[in-house]
Amino acid sequence: NLPEDQADRLLLASWGLPKAVLEKYHSLGVMQMFEWQAECLMLGQVLEGKNLVYSAPTSAGKTLVAELLILKRVLETRKKALLILPFVSVAKEKKCYLR
Repeated sequence: NLPEDQADRLLLASWGLPKAVLEKYHSLGVMQMFEWQAECLMLGQVLEGKNLVYSAPTSAGKTLVAELLILKRVLETRKKALLILPFVSVAKEKKCYLR
């Protein structure tokens, strides 16, 4: 569990994402993360590009963690990223709102 002083880390707005990105997530009904998602993002040096391996059931929110890591790295380093998804339908959905 997150300490009380880090509870604001559950809010997407606390991760330094651009307003347009936050608005898109908000339009999809995503305004905050689960505790385990924020914990993943705060582990070690994950935000600095170190590896992260995590496991969760289908529809638990794994993709959000990956998206946030990718978005932060792309915005901070101005480099491209490659996101590999398991299904064409998911790839099309992500293509639409990650533009």
